[in-house]
Amino acid sequence: MHLPIVRGAWLAMLLLLAACSSPARRADPAPAAASASPPTLLLVSIDGLRADIPGTGRMPTLDALFAQGARAAWVNPSYPTLTFPNHYTLVTGLRPDRHGIVHNDLEDSMLGRFESKKASGRDGRFWGGEPIWVAARRAGLKTATMFWPGSEAEIAGTRPDHWRPFDGKLTPDQRVAEVLAWLDLPANERPRFITLYMEQYDVAAHAAGTFSPQAVEAMETIDAALAKLLAGLDARGLRADTNLIVLSDHGMADVRTSDTAYLDDVVPESLYAWTSLGPVAHITPHPGQAAEVRRRLVGRHDHYACWDKASLPPAWHYGRNPRIASIVCQVDTGWRLQLRRHPLPHQPLKGEHGFAPEDPQMRAFFVASGPDFVPGATLPSFDNVDVYPLLAHLLRIHAVPNDGTLQTFTPVLKPRAAPAH
Repeated sequence: MHLPIVRGAWLAMLLLLAACSSPARRADPAPAAASASPPTLLLVSIDGLRADIPGTGRMPTLDALFAQGARAAWVNPSYPTLTFPNHYTLVTGLRPDRHGIVHNDLEDSMLGRFESKKASGRDGRFWGGEPIWVAARRAGLKTATMFWPGSEAEIAGTRPDHWRPFDGKLTPDQRVAEVLAWLDLPANERPRFITLYMEQYDVAAHAAGTFSPQAVEAMETIDAALAKLLAGLDARGLRADTNLIVLSDHGMADVRTSDTAYLDDVVPESLYAWTSLGPVAHITPHPGQAAEVRRRLVGRHDHYACWDKASLPPAWHYGRNPRIASIVCQVDTGWRLQLRRHPLPHQPLKGEHGFAPEDPQMRAFFVASGPDFVPGATLPSFDNVDVYPLLAHLLRIHAVPNDGTLQTFTPVLKPRAAPAH
């Protein structure tokens, strides 16, 4: 049974959304106004693709970008290592504890249940912070999103100029064709910021495992679409004036169905409500049961650990947002936490994420090319909150206060000439 988390005042929640977790760093310096014509910025996400896949020969187009572009050793995802929290972090620079998308599925004391794949995921009231397309539009730049978590919602009263509801049946090639069609618009209508989201690898790996035949086929399909995108940019003479970033949100690890821990073996389900299960579980004790649930649950168990929300590992920057349940359980990599009345379908092996962000299998990748990047330059690993200030820099617009820093990218960015006076 799903029950909302303890109710609180809506105003208090908004204030907590703005203030929780680690304090935001000051926004990095940015031009006073957008350039009249910044290079086009194309942000591509390959959902779930691990940092150790590029360069292995499985995706030759992506491998070539890695060989020629600016690349990072890896990217540290934010906690929890799930799709919606991390994609929204990439475009806001805020950790999930601060922008409020604390899980793919969550409970809000005033708004009710948020489920990423349902209509509630398109309700702008759930989405805190300010995604980069809002700042870009405010600066007078056209924007377009070929799917991106959050882009279907009206956030801060704004949507991208071009967007469409998510449609998983739209192939990577069809998505690339639409992106290229946006680039064929007249110059004064052409988007300067475009996202392209491809979830096919994530879907296939979830269903059958990280390097299953289905997952390998998805890699090949995505890589072929990337090749068509690059060829389309070349054919239009746009490659030299386009900053291209290709990255992922998190990694992927294999899980056997037999490697499942059961929450109700430790504490009866009658004592609490749960918002989510799987790699990350959010647990809210029923009234009068908090002490008993905490006694039984908080601490280390076989293959998972549970914390009071205020005592989660500090490196995760997670636990102050009011949408986070009072107890959070995190499983060990390769395991799942379920209830016995919610057994997994019988699958010998499948892929999963949501594990601790310090696990190497959860690492994401990053590569960039274009007029602002030094070809072949390399970066050490960095936290994914740093991507947002980079996006603002490339668009020549102000970065609003965020948890990242542009200084991360100093080794791979070309010096920018000072404006003439």
